[in-house]
Amino acid sequence: MKDLFFPASLTAQTPFHLPLDTLVWILVSLGLAVLPHTLHLPIWITLWFVLLLLWRYLISRQHWHLPGTWLRMGLVVLLLMGVLLSFRSLTIGRDAGVALLVGLLGLKLLEMRSLRDAMLLTFLGYFLIITNFFYSQSIPTAVYLLLVMLVTTGTLISLSDLNEALKLPQRLRLASQILMQSVPLALVLFVLFPRIPGPLWGLPEDAYGSATTGFSEAMRPGSISELSLSDAVAFRVAFFSAVPPAEQRYWRGLVLWRTDGETWTPGLELPASDDLAVEGKAVDYAITLEPHNRKWLFALDLPVTTPTDLPGYLEPRLLSGRQIKTEHNISQRVKYRLRSFTHYTTREQDEDNRYFDRLMRQALSLPEGKHLRTKALAQSWQQENPDPQALVQRALAFFHQEAFYYTLSPPPLNNDPIDAFLFDSRRGFCEHYAATFVTLMRAAGVPARVVVGYQGGSMNPLGDFMTVRQRDAHAWAEVWLQAHGWVRVDPTAAVAPERVQQGLNATDAGLDNPLGLQLEQSSLALYAWRYLRNTLDLINNGWNQWVLNYGQAQQLNLLAWLGLEDFGYQALVIALLVMVGIILLFVGLWLFSVRRLQQIDPLLAVYLAFCRQLATLGVERRAYEGAQDFAQRAALALPRYASQIHGISHLYMQLRYRQAEGAQAVQQFKQRVQQFTTPAYAAYLRFLLGRKTPL
Repeated sequence: MKDLFFPASLTAQTPFHLPLDTLVWILVSLGLAVLPHTLHLPIWITLWFVLLLLWRYLISRQHWHLPGTWLRMGLVVLLLMGVLLSFRSLTIGRDAGVALLVGLLGLKLLEMRSLRDAMLLTFLGYFLIITNFFYSQSIPTAVYLLLVMLVTTGTLISLSDLNEALKLPQRLRLASQILMQSVPLALVLFVLFPRIPGPLWGLPEDAYGSATTGFSEAMRPGSISELSLSDAVAFRVAFFSAVPPAEQRYWRGLVLWRTDGETWTPGLELPASDDLAVEGKAVDYAITLEPHNRKWLFALDLPVTTPTDLPGYLEPRLLSGRQIKTEHNISQRVKYRLRSFTHYTTREQDEDNRYFDRLMRQALSLPEGKHLRTKALAQSWQQENPDPQALVQRALAFFHQEAFYYTLSPPPLNNDPIDAFLFDSRRGFCEHYAATFVTLMRAAGVPARVVVGYQGGSMNPLGDFMTVRQRDAHAWAEVWLQAHGWVRVDPTAAVAPERVQQGLNATDAGLDNPLGLQLEQSSLALYAWRYLRNTLDLINNGWNQWVLNYGQAQQLNLLAWLGLEDFGYQALVIALLVMVGIILLFVGLWLFSVRRLQQIDPLLAVYLAFCRQLATLGVERRAYEGAQDFAQRAALALPRYASQIHGISHLYMQLRYRQAEGAQAVQQFKQRVQQFTTPAYAAYLRFLLGRKTPL
């Protein structure tokens, strides 16, 4: 379709035949923008979009007619019905909105008749690129979408080059130049645009829930062992004091009080009323928590306060059990500082207060008619020795001495899971041991509760921070002892002490066995794998801290570093306007100079440089003088350079009036002018000539 040229009077609304090359640019840019969505949207949406792209390509290739209005309206109704049946909504929710956008973009291709339609589709492609960040904000995603932006910008260039004067490399080079020119302005806007303490707008639940992993509100057999199979990062920790040893790295999350015999859930949300007596040195640290779409924060066992540097809308609270919960779900990455003590004693401030009895009743409650064998065993222990500490030791000894096994793949438990685990399978993960231990203690009259969180974490030697992954998910128990208050007891340690001392990798090679390979601990391959893993983790942490986590707190720190903390956001807005103004001024001057240079004939530019050199020697060209008259006058005034002046002027006139042509003659003219000028002026002339296209 090279014969399809477009008149200069073509307007945005004028119907036209789109060149096949330009159409391919549009189809490819939209296809690349939709490609990541194929992992999240229903397969029928992907097939719908691909078929519409193919249909539009064949229309141009085979010179078919565009579908009529009634056919397009029928396809719209079909799309709306499909989205409604798939998502129970047309626009509410991330997935429904993106699916509808993708489907309508495909349909828009079938009515593309004017230049305006093509431009609109391309601009919608930019919006489609942004929607990919609803699902992932990782570095690979950003790099890929940057390449898609390059292709989409090249599509805009192709729409302005309907005569196809520019080839593929030229369009991509020009698109890259445009994107590079926008980088300074984008950086200034990113750093200085005022950040508000919270999201700019709220997104529906499905914008986060399906993209996050972590604990739910309940613990049941197998719930934590499923998390242990995930290498996803739960949070990262930067320590400002000594790093606690592995056996003390219990990261407290939720406290579970209630059980129906199978599922454990939180109890009443009562304010913290315990008195904390601490020993040893405090541990100061900062946690960067990945979004998990829940309302609790994680803290090293045991936190003494709530964080004060969270966004104000979260409003963290310290509840009974020393769990920290927020007012809203953690739907975006947050960073907060805490202080904890790993050696402590907790006591209720007043055992006669209104909360204590309610807490104790929760900590002793068991469902009626369930766990009959477990209750009988616990009661027999109680009859032998009712001392709570002795009962704790008896239960731990039972787990240690009997044939219990710690496994990531426990068998399914039917009917009564506690009795089935304790007396039949005896194979389980941490949630099995924690739930069974708490049931034994309650049946024996000892108040107890389940705590879920993480245990362990691995230090990154390259970045000096600790990474805690979903595979570090853990559950343990706490019992109430009159003399000590709430005391942590980890029954898993009685069965698999290496799990607590060395982390999950001691029982499952996981992270150190890429692709299932069994690597020797001293092998070079394992060292290279660990180094690569730590490097990627370091890069991701930097991306999270300096890009994704850049918010109000970081902007305030920037103002403090600049010495403008007293001016607040007023100074930030002024600085933003000044920087944007400076950038736009430089861009404008640069574009003006380039345009001015492009308007000058390259051959004339070289001759004018020759005339300016003669002016520095005392002979200035008059406005009315032609090249021949000026050469004669200059030769008389500068007899030393007469031959050079006549030679250069004669060659210029031959080139100007087409008496001499060809690249060789032009190059000879440039060289003679460069030889005539001084070294400094020659450097300027070479710079000037370097900006010109070949004659």
